[in-house]
Amino acid sequence: MEEFEKPQVSMEEDTEMEESDAVENPKASQKSSSDSESSDSEEEADQNEQLLALEYELSTNPSNYDAHVQYIKLLRRSAEIEKLREARENMNTLFPLSPEMWMEWAKDEASLSNESNFESVEKLYERGISEYLSIPLWCEYLNYVQEHDPKVRDCLADGISKARNLFERAVTAAALHVSQGSQIWDAYIQYEEAILLTIDQSDIQAKEKQVQRIRSIFHRYLSIPLASLKSTLLAYKAWEVEQGNSLDAEPGDVLGISSHVASGYQKAEEMYNARAHHEEQITRQDISESERFQHYMSYLDFEKSFGDPAQVQILYERAITDFPVSNDLWLHYTHYLDKTLKVGNVVKDVYSRATRNCPWVGELWVRYLLCLERGLAFEKEISAAFEKSLKCTFSTLEEYLDLFLTRVDGLRRRISSASGDGVLNYSMIRESFQQAADYLSPHMKNTDGLLHLHAYWARLELKLGNDLIAARGVWESLLKTCGSMLEAWKSYIAMEIELDHINEARAIYKRCYSKRFSGTGSEDICHSWLRFEREFGTLEDLNHAVQKVTPRLEELQLFRLQQESKSFTGAIDQREQTLKNTSRERRKSGSSAIDEQPPAKWQKYTSQNKKLHKKENTQGLNLAEANDGEEKEGKVEKKVNEKQMKDTKNTTSRLYKDQCTAFVSNLNITAKDEDLHQFFSDVGGVTAIRILHDKFTGKSRGLAYVDFKDDEHLAAAVAKNKQMFLGKKLSVARSNPKQGKRESLAHTAPGEEASNQSGGHGRSVSKESGEDSKGSRGRKRDENIQLKGKNTFAVPRNVKPLGWTNKPGTREEEDEKPKSNDEFRKMFMKT
Repeated sequence: MEEFEKPQVSMEEDTEMEESDAVENPKASQKSSSDSESSDSEEEADQNEQLLALEYELSTNPSNYDAHVQYIKLLRRSAEIEKLREARENMNTLFPLSPEMWMEWAKDEASLSNESNFESVEKLYERGISEYLSIPLWCEYLNYVQEHDPKVRDCLADGISKARNLFERAVTAAALHVSQGSQIWDAYIQYEEAILLTIDQSDIQAKEKQVQRIRSIFHRYLSIPLASLKSTLLAYKAWEVEQGNSLDAEPGDVLGISSHVASGYQKAEEMYNARAHHEEQITRQDISESERFQHYMSYLDFEKSFGDPAQVQILYERAITDFPVSNDLWLHYTHYLDKTLKVGNVVKDVYSRATRNCPWVGELWVRYLLCLERGLAFEKEISAAFEKSLKCTFSTLEEYLDLFLTRVDGLRRRISSASGDGVLNYSMIRESFQQAADYLSPHMKNTDGLLHLHAYWARLELKLGNDLIAARGVWESLLKTCGSMLEAWKSYIAMEIELDHINEARAIYKRCYSKRFSGTGSEDICHSWLRFEREFGTLEDLNHAVQKVTPRLEELQLFRLQQESKSFTGAIDQREQTLKNTSRERRKSGSSAIDEQPPAKWQKYTSQNKKLHKKENTQGLNLAEANDGEEKEGKVEKKVNEKQMKDTKNTTSRLYKDQCTAFVSNLNITAKDEDLHQFFSDVGGVTAIRILHDKFTGKSRGLAYVDFKDDEHLAAAVAKNKQMFLGKKLSVARSNPKQGKRESLAHTAPGEEASNQSGGHGRSVSKESGEDSKGSRGRKRDENIQLKGKNTFAVPRNVKPLGWTNKPGTREEEDEKPKSNDEFRKMFMKT
């Protein structure tokens, strides 16, 4: 730890300065020391409190990543070595550590350990480079080995071999990094140059061999598309000059070097120029993380188009380091490796890292198990990976189901092919199925996924386990939780039929034919039983099935009809309610039409009123002409009203023209729709039956409407009038809604009818003229009305409007002459 490394010299100097200050100003030094001690104690108390809070949080929620990070930081400050080491191990058990955290850990351990503990620090570096690609971490690791490994430091043969192997690993893992890979190559060349200096000048052969090794590294270096290509070419030419090789070209020119090196360099330069734009985009600091991610994906598509797996893989590793918890990125990466490499430790290592970074993605675990199987991993390793996956939390139950099925698939394949490692047997498959059923059954009731799991299980019990009783037990356990699922019963029956167990299949039919299934499942299972008996049973078995199934089908049919009747009644009620709402809206719009008339119409009414008052006030007004105009206006309005009545009648006739309905009365209150349907069965053509019920008691009112297809069937039904039905003489008549309408109009008062037929035109004139016009228009309509009874004296006199004149000598004049009270009495006595 950097905080732990305090040089002794600096500590002594600090002590001497403090002592000198204390001699010069003892009071001030005493005060400052007391203040520093109090502040340190407060800071330490606060730090301890934070540590306790974080320890409690991690004990209750160990998957809190941020709490782990904060806890490690506080422990580094407090210099509690053992707790710090334990905290790091606990965090790494659950999460991969970042490259920065691995470097801190390795440096802390290296500063506290002696050379005898070199291997423990080396293992930390190995663990760090296996989780993420980090050029700085690789450089730290290489430097640490060169400085602290005695064999490498002393340039012994074993040490040189070890260092070279480590450098080659670094080149394979990181030297293709376009922007930072040159750091690995430079360190490699520096190490080999250091070895060259240790070779004796007299050993010309060994020295030449080492020079050739360095030249080979340079040639490899120049063939890779890196950002430092030009500076590398300059360094290479300078090195060749140091070795005594004169180059006749400019320092930045490829002339003067071997042709194959120049060709490789030019190709690498072209490749880098094609990638320079993408490198610039992913390293920009002024963009968001989502934009950077999209630039990475575009860069990956570009690399895939070139078809170099090494370049694609190194770019994926760079993207993973920047976006370690992107499940889409891990899925793309593993899919690419499965397609290109398919097998090998590289793919397995990537899957292991993927499931550590994104343990909540079930698809990654499924692919991981398949990868282990393809790599011929031992059962212990596969089982460990499967057990780890079950401890993770997935977003859907289907992911758990897919995981269990993948595990069973692998076991089945290895048992069937006898490719296991000697520890495989069918009991492992049964345990996996049982574990899956116990976990998924409470959450996946009546689902196809659970049915598929049990069907697979029962089939393997028969094929691999050779246990029919166990297979039946699997189906019975499924029916306990999914008894209302038709497909579960059918699959159980299909297994028994496939095994030629006819009696067992028949017994299952007898158990399930009376159950209620969703949709038309109840009818389907009944018909399925009948079909089964026709194909496999005897005539007696078929008769028995028909005897059982027929009442059930009739019951189901009756239930369907009731449901359809309810839905039909609901639709009728809804339609009537819609019509009521529509008529109500029309009435509202009609009443508001007058109040909301446009200004032009109001101006028309106002001008008419003004003209009328002007005529009344003018002595030369001809009242007779005005009355004649009103009478003409009344005739026109009458014609309009008659036309409206005619249109209404036509509309009503069109509404009921195509309706063929019989009205049935004196109906037995116990009668049902089926009874009426049977009564009219000889007539036929029945489309709907509606028995009227009391809305409070729900009992039948003894009335019904029966709809027929056409008039022929309706006429045949009316012919059955007065026939006995359920002990009562039934009344059947043609339903005619127009007749009820006419009766209601006949009972309307004459004056009311007149007012209904006349519109709101009278609003446009004065009150007096409106009353007169109503009298003149209503008189002719009242002439056809005969008043019966003895109270004829109550008939009012006929009052003529102003300006009315009768022709002299006519009977009409005599009738219209006012009569005295005595004349009325005489008229009364005569009658």
